[in-house]
Amino acid sequence: RRTLTDEVGEERVGRGHNGPMTQPSRTRLGTWGLVALALGVALLLWGLTSRGDLLTGSEPAASSTAQGEPAAVGPTPDSGLPRVTEGALPKQAHTTLSLIRAGGPYPYEADDGTFGNRERLLPRASNGYYREYTVQTPGAGDRGPRRIIAGADGDLYWTTDHYGSFRQIEEGR
Repeated sequence: RRTLTDEVGEERVGRGHNGPMTQPSRTRLGTWGLVALALGVALLLWGLTSRGDLLTGSEPAASSTAQGEPAAVGPTPDSGLPRVTEGALPKQAHTTLSLIRAGGPYPYEADDGTFGNRERLLPRASNGYYREYTVQTPGAGDRGPRRIIAGADGDLYWTTDHYGSFRQIEEGR
């Protein structure tokens, strides 16, 4: 017979069902406890870094992926693609940019839809990051080949050949 003190401070006397009673370790989490703790810390850090740079304290660029909300306007993130200034775009592209910034309404049902980047010409991003918008092409009987693709971080891309090539738009220039 042994006398042990349990977690609430009460003394217990006797034998356990598998032998003498032993005092449980209060510092040992066990394998599953350590896994749960590590997962919790990882999720916490991931959540903090997705809301801004944890080390510098900077905030991420404003963004929108929900339909009907304007895309971000701010510094253009560098994609490494060739660039075109906003001022060099045709007037129809300026109309589309104005609609994007205002959150619509858009002239085509497919506008503000998810662009999948299947061509892999734009920087890799998570599904739903890119949205596509039609730029009307004079004389075209349909939507035509011109599009503006908007990234959730405010990056904008111009294509005149229906996703065959892209140039990154430098806003405000």
